[in-house]
Amino acid sequence: MKTLNVGGAEVLLVERLLAALKRRPSRGVSYTVVCLRASTDELIERLRAAGITVVDLSGCPRSLVYARLVTTVRRIAPHVLNVHSPAPAIVLRPFLRFAKGRPALVSTVHCEWWPKTMYLDRLTRGLDDRTVAVSPQVARSRAVVGARHVLTRMHGVDIREQSRWAARASAVRREFGVDENAFLCVCVANFRPQKNHPMLLQAAEEVTRTRPDAVFLLAGDGPLLDDVSREVGERGLGGHVRVLGPVPDARRLVAAADLLVLSSHYEGLPVVVMEALAAGVPVVSTEVGGLPDLITSGRNGILTEPGSPGALARALLRAMEPRTHRELRAGALASADSVDMAGTAEWFEELYQDLARSVKA
Repeated sequence: MKTLNVGGAEVLLVERLLAALKRRPSRGVSYTVVCLRASTDELIERLRAAGITVVDLSGCPRSLVYARLVTTVRRIAPHVLNVHSPAPAIVLRPFLRFAKGRPALVSTVHCEWWPKTMYLDRLTRGLDDRTVAVSPQVARSRAVVGARHVLTRMHGVDIREQSRWAARASAVRREFGVDENAFLCVCVANFRPQKNHPMLLQAAEEVTRTRPDAVFLLAGDGPLLDDVSREVGERGLGGHVRVLGPVPDARRLVAAADLLVLSSHYEGLPVVVMEALAAGVPVVSTEVGGLPDLITSGRNGILTEPGSPGALARALLRAMEPRTHRELRAGALASADSVDMAGTAEWFEELYQDLARSVKA
């Protein structure tokens, strides 16, 4: 994977590997995670604590990092190589596909958006043995054009752990200084343009005029963190909106919320949405990416028009109405089993075993 920071794709990978170890801890399978860089040790520590080897190439000069990546993977000599980022995939596929004793090649596509690297990704994607899309929406997108064998598998989270955090919601709210009578809206999303935090602030401004008990906590990291913090002050929202920055184990904050809110321009299959459903927390979000595969408006959340702060504000106010909120909470709890990572971990292990056998044959 290109990075091993606390982002959606990275968390999905970590949760899946940990779930696989819990299901079958002693079956002779070993895992190694290779990343080009990591600005935080949170996920690395979780992996290593579970006995998973992590190779972090952050110390390698940028001009040499892809050459080091190839030599590192060749030295590891895996039976299966699963790539989760386009740039490493572009480099590794041609070097490994035609190598003697090559590994089975799998790419997991986490998002339908189209960065420049996707054009090169398309040229080499046919070298994969399998491509896995994390949602039906991603499987229908141009992000998988050129793949020979596309499979779809929605991932998930540790629903038992989220249930435990939900039971401790009051303690978590006190930890973050949230009044017990406040209506807590949480956004866990890195501060990047695609997450569209300015639109969220516009919606929050409108919501708090009607619901002064509303509190918004924004957690995450990224290049726009300071800009969003500054805009909170400029809009005079300091009493209602707090920018927390990076929050270790932010899933506990999601479980303590009354609503999870996202204002993104585009998404893949957001981990925080699955964490919210696992804890029985309704979701109010723009209707992008794989969100419609998880959220049904009026049942476990409300989806709104992308790019419209007014629509987002109206959806939030509707979800905050007592009767509607009770119904959405019940729907979110009923959705928890659909986002359980345990089944996905087993599915990937079977895929890996089958591919390793077929390539060896």
